[in-house]
Amino acid sequence: MKKEKVNLDEVFLLLNEKAERYNHPNFIELDPISIPHRFTLKQDIEISGFLTATISWGNRKSILNSAQKMLDFMDHSPFDFIKNFTEKDLRFLQAQSNNFKSIHRTFSGKDFAYFLINLKRIYKNFDSLEDLFLVQKDESNFYHSLQRFRTYFLTENAGKSSKHVSSTYKNSAAKRLMMYLRWMVRQDKKGVDFGIWKNIDQKYLSIPLDVHTANISRELGLLNRTQNDWKAVEELDLMIRKYQPEDPAVLDFALFGMGVNKDLTDKLLKI
Repeated sequence: MKKEKVNLDEVFLLLNEKAERYNHPNFIELDPISIPHRFTLKQDIEISGFLTATISWGNRKSILNSAQKMLDFMDHSPFDFIKNFTEKDLRFLQAQSNNFKSIHRTFSGKDFAYFLINLKRIYKNFDSLEDLFLVQKDESNFYHSLQRFRTYFLTENAGKSSKHVSSTYKNSAAKRLMMYLRWMVRQDKKGVDFGIWKNIDQKYLSIPLDVHTANISRELGLLNRTQNDWKAVEELDLMIRKYQPEDPAVLDFALFGMGVNKDLTDKLLKI
């Protein structure tokens, strides 16, 4: 049976309406973004955000509990802890293997230790994680940027933790990294995203593609590809940027909110 086409003007009117609803501070508390919202120092925000985004799969309550576990270990001062992290701290973390055997599902205490070590190395060379995500002039999205970050981050002390840093070159949608970038890069007056990375234009952002955003995108006629991979990210980019070129990632609020809350309405006009 041939799928009916939808009126895209109506689709984007609906998406903007839903984005306005879900891009609101009321939704912070139960979302992983609530973790970096506990901090005011730029580096604390970006470190806690990066670690939280890394484990952001599955039940959101479980994600928040797991993120809390990491914050407890870092004495709720991520940047200060990273700067002063020593081999003694690493041995202590390893000694607490029963407590840290699993930080969050397959993200183990050993993975956490690798991440801490690599973050310390980065902050010895850069003031901000932003410097590792910069988009070059001839690039239209984060495809190469994310791979450059991955390569640098895993240059040393990678171990098996490399599986927790997605590779766009292997066609991953890199959902968690794209979500993290939205948090750090997007700027508006709503108070949800931070917009603390001033050297990256938000027009390069893509929708963090997961089961919710992808399924709603297909239902709305915005995405045809059946796999949730980087090719699907770019297909959705082409559609969204026609209507929302300066701030494409704002529609993540709509697509994710509609997917999680099963908030698909019958407002769409068929043509």
